[in-house]
Amino acid sequence: MKDSGVEWIGEIPEDWGMSLLGNHFRERTERVSDFDYEPLSVTKRGILRQLETVAKTSNRDDRKKVCINDFVINSRSDRKQSCGLSSLNGSVSVINTVLAIRDIDPEYAKYLLDNYGFAEEFYRWGTGIVDDLWSTRYSSMKKIRIPIPPQQVQSRIATYLDQKTATIDHIIEKTKESIEDYKLYKQSLISEAVTKGLSPDMKLKDSGVEWIGEMPEHWAISKIKHVADFAPNLNLEFDEEQPIGYVPMDRVKSGYLLPGESLFQNLSTGLVPFQEGDIVMAKVTPCFENGNIAVAKNLSQRVAYGSSELFVFRSHGVDTDYLYYFLQTNLFKDASVATMTGTGGLKRVSSSFVRNAYLPMPSVVEQKEISSHLGREIRKMEETIIQKEQLIEDLEAYKKSLIYEVVTGKREVQ
Repeated sequence: MKDSGVEWIGEIPEDWGMSLLGNHFRERTERVSDFDYEPLSVTKRGILRQLETVAKTSNRDDRKKVCINDFVINSRSDRKQSCGLSSLNGSVSVINTVLAIRDIDPEYAKYLLDNYGFAEEFYRWGTGIVDDLWSTRYSSMKKIRIPIPPQQVQSRIATYLDQKTATIDHIIEKTKESIEDYKLYKQSLISEAVTKGLSPDMKLKDSGVEWIGEMPEHWAISKIKHVADFAPNLNLEFDEEQPIGYVPMDRVKSGYLLPGESLFQNLSTGLVPFQEGDIVMAKVTPCFENGNIAVAKNLSQRVAYGSSELFVFRSHGVDTDYLYYFLQTNLFKDASVATMTGTGGLKRVSSSFVRNAYLPMPSVVEQKEISSHLGREIRKMEETIIQKEQLIEDLEAYKKSLIYEVVTGKREVQ
């Protein structure tokens, strides 16, 4: 091994060379129309056909031409590693740099220019004021020094990484599918428990509510407003000189809150009050559909103020956890979504529907049994999901490290 003389590359094999990027790529600057050349998107997943739903630029005649086997990279730092080797002819936004490859293996170039080491170096050569205005022009990019292995080694590297990354990507994809299966099973488990109970032998009857369907014969049916206070006032006192909880919308997650703190006098008007033990649920799209709902816990002084886009429930005739689980069911969510009004991302669930929504009512003892059962089963599922998400994170990190080590010659490819 020998020193490459470049910090991000480090040592390289003795028979590898170092060269300026501009010696092996030329910038393709031809301007075209996306009426004549298919519009392409430059993403972290590579160069893809642009979706019909993507907003088009007002000047559709001012695009950069892309040819098959060109390498395209977004020049902006807030789009780091949005790049790839194009398998398509087409056109891209002028914010991207299009590189025609001269004399190195395109498949090697694909990995060389799309790894975290090069990405950091690429943006180090950029100019600008803040991240979203920071960009790297080709005039600077061409001066970046890159490792150049012998031609046959370039081909071996490309083949090796194609095989290795395909295997890693397959495992990641299967793991993601497994996580989605667990989430679907969780939904099914909750819906079954809060509408049919825990015993498969229970006799069922029609609930009289179309979207709920059948429920056990001995259960009653009620409305949420009869068993929980909707948008209740605080009934706990707090010291205004000390911080209390503050929960903006982005701190309401699926199953838990991430409460912040604020002094009462610093809070803006129009916020929604709630306290420990209340159920807090998003009412605006897409947070509602994503299941952003939680039982409030760990609040400073046991009280908080949150986004006006939250519903708050305080149980008085139903087990809090049982109601919390019922509100997570797709049965309830689908029926609620049908009542949404508004446009685009400002659609909201009807508060009247939520207050008057029906829910099955087993005895308090059964409610607590169902809540305990769901709590245990869901904890197991969530532990498994966390393990699988960690596996994905580890595989992504391994893949990233593998590509860097191979394209810089630190891992020998036979």
